[in-house]
Amino acid sequence: MQFQVENSPFTKEQVEYLNRLLPTLTEAQKIWLSGCLSASFSGESAATMESPVGEGSSTAPASVKESAAAVREVTVLFGSQTGNGQGLADELTKKLEEKDYTVTLSSMDDFKPKSIKDAEDLLIIASTHGEGDPPDNALSFYEFLHSKRAPKLQDVRFSVLSLGDSSYEYFCQTGKDFDKRLEELGAERLHPRVDCDVDFEDSAEEWFEGVLTKLNASRGEQGNAAASQAKVAEASSAPVYSRKKPFDAEILENLNLNGRGSNKETRHLELDLESSNLVYEPGDSLGIFPQNDPVLVDQLIEAMGWNHEESVQVDKQGELRSVREALLSFFEITRLTKPLLEQAAELTSNEQLKTLLEPERKEDLKEYLEGRDLLDLIQDYEIQASPQEFVTLLRKIPPRLYSIASSLKANPDEVHLTIGALRYDAHGRSRSGVCSVQCAERSQPGDTLPVYIQHNPNFKLPENPDTPIIMIGAGTGVAPYRAFLEEREEIGAEGKTWLFFGEQHFRSDFLYQTEWQKWLKEGVLTRMDVAFSRDTEEKVYVQHRMLEKGKELYQWLIEGAVIYVCGDEKHMAHDVQNALLTVLEQEGGLEKEEAEDYLSKMRQEKRYQRDVY
Repeated sequence: MQFQVENSPFTKEQVEYLNRLLPTLTEAQKIWLSGCLSASFSGESAATMESPVGEGSSTAPASVKESAAAVREVTVLFGSQTGNGQGLADELTKKLEEKDYTVTLSSMDDFKPKSIKDAEDLLIIASTHGEGDPPDNALSFYEFLHSKRAPKLQDVRFSVLSLGDSSYEYFCQTGKDFDKRLEELGAERLHPRVDCDVDFEDSAEEWFEGVLTKLNASRGEQGNAAASQAKVAEASSAPVYSRKKPFDAEILENLNLNGRGSNKETRHLELDLESSNLVYEPGDSLGIFPQNDPVLVDQLIEAMGWNHEESVQVDKQGELRSVREALLSFFEITRLTKPLLEQAAELTSNEQLKTLLEPERKEDLKEYLEGRDLLDLIQDYEIQASPQEFVTLLRKIPPRLYSIASSLKANPDEVHLTIGALRYDAHGRSRSGVCSVQCAERSQPGDTLPVYIQHNPNFKLPENPDTPIIMIGAGTGVAPYRAFLEEREEIGAEGKTWLFFGEQHFRSDFLYQTEWQKWLKEGVLTRMDVAFSRDTEEKVYVQHRMLEKGKELYQWLIEGAVIYVCGDEKHMAHDVQNALLTVLEQEGGLEKEEAEDYLSKMRQEKRYQRDVY
């Protein structure tokens, strides 16, 4: 665009200046300048920034800075199964709003897929679930985006943060799929995708800073996005406990729920939350930062020939701890991943490890990773390294999440957990679950555990307490339903409740039996169907009980009941879903695709909620 003197109110010198300036401006700078001039002519109060227009200079009002910040709206979408993704989306939204961006925050399930074409700057945070699958609250959006109905997105800029676990084959697959598909649809990548492992905090923070820097640059700001804040939240005198700063909760009770003769050990823990300011709702989880087995730690140090007290750096800030303390409390040592083996291959002259990592031995590698730990790797492939070289290869030890088994209304200042101790033999050695066996064997009343609340908005009681609910769980998967019924008892909920519970033996494994019976007697629990798989010649599981009660189950569904499923995803939850589809087909007269659509609609309406692992 070229200005001419004869058709403008500017002097010749001003026109020459404008014609030199305007071609150098970005679109964001042109829009900012336009807003600045408009506000100046409207007579608004001035701020301190001078206009770059020369003699006609005026000062830009504060409101112009705010409108400039909102030139492009930011849409933050999350797909999250356990709540980590939503927590990061909330944190990112807060950072953006503190910088005066206009932000739309939504779960993918609650976002109208077709409106993605209207998004401007799209930030996606997505976890990967199961075998590379999207989490439940991302399924409909994922399917739409990968369908022929997905629109072209030439005017959309995007960036993806993906969450996953590198010990799984399809690491961060959902985030990778979103990243690839958005590019295919013509969207512009604002900032490169970042894939996070289980210790995701540092990687997520780097992505936050990268995205903010790009957004700020496009609106003409300079400097580190993380260093400048337009608004500073008021500091609270009370400590705020979170995943980044866990609370040391004292153990009040630690009981074995299984009876004599059981081949299981299920612990009921009661923890003191007094003075923590932590609050939770039924359906939420408690995160525990565990310690590794001291015996395994000592075996590792002995195998490597290290001094227990030699210092190593445990974080980017340079904090030093003894190698024993580092392996005990800071680093994961019980799970092997492909990235770890790739790095370890540089620390050994044993060529067999490099051979194992060759592409054509994919299945051999998968078999080796299953059920082995760091001690196996050291002994099998003669790894040699200094303590510091070695710990730099390791991931931070991730917290373990357990469904909360209590209502805060019924148990003020307490939180209860139901934890099954994991023990098994593999590859010639006895193995154990890191956190579950710590709770079973090395956690006594009076000891403390570092904990935080993991909110789970995808597994919540209905807002209307008169809504009927159906709860399906096996083993420790029954934990959240104890919380549900405690809550409903406290608030006097009138809606019908139905529990399907499965375990091995009636006599030794009927978890919380007396409580269910009390609630049945009092009407808090309307009905209960149980399946004890080892008490009959033919194994019977919860899905079999559901099919037996198919007619009544379907009647509850058409009355608007909400279904909850908690437990193992690969087997139990998969079988339960197939049973639900069968009930819809047989009792509802639906074709297979119609039944699948019905269940999908229930999921979108929050009437089919799963807490699976």
